[in-house]
Amino acid sequence: MSDQTKIQLSPFEMNLLNNSEWILTKNLIVKKAQRLLEEVQENIWQHVKKNCVDLPLEVISISPKISKGENYNGLPWLMLDYPRYFQKENQTGREAGVFAIRTMFWWGHFFITTLHLSGQYKEKYSSAIVRSYDALSKNEFYTCINNEQWHHHFEEGNYLPVKDFAADDFADHIDKRSFVKLSCQLPFAKWNDAPGLLSESFIRITKWLG
Repeated sequence: MSDQTKIQLSPFEMNLLNNSEWILTKNLIVKKAQRLLEEVQENIWQHVKKNCVDLPLEVISISPKISKGENYNGLPWLMLDYPRYFQKENQTGREAGVFAIRTMFWWGHFFITTLHLSGQYKEKYSSAIVRSYDALSKNEFYTCINNEQWHHHFEEGNYLPVKDFAADDFADHIDKRSFVKLSCQLPFAKWNDAPGLLSESFIRITKWLG
């Protein structure tokens, strides 16, 4: 009988295995993050209903949604999508396109607010985005430089700060891309103020597009 590879635990791993408190605490934090995003969801939903936000009816008529998972780059996450219009194929007679404002909780990192546009919506709002260069720079937004549009991390090759571009270069960057993703981070150190700050990021984006 051949020797089998031993699957061993380090002392640190064995400690965690015998300690239920850490996983229960993790579950509690995720539940609190869910409630926090639910508060943001209510804030932005009420804002859109009360303030006649000038966005396409088809994208704001779909209700907000919070999704969750355990493994984005190995870590738990939650995602609030509103608007959440993902028409990747032309099945309804409308031109394909994405229009989404996404608020993400990513364990071990930060909250992320992202404007994601492609297709007809990228074309419609490109000029407004270019005009917002100063505001995007001031509010520490990043722009996606990746050819793949479904990554959320801020590692090399995915995002660069808008302020790293000259205004003309930023306009050229937006013009040449088939999609636009503009994102900002909110550190967990601001957790207590996060519902208001994340709601403000949403409102700020809708004003830039108006």
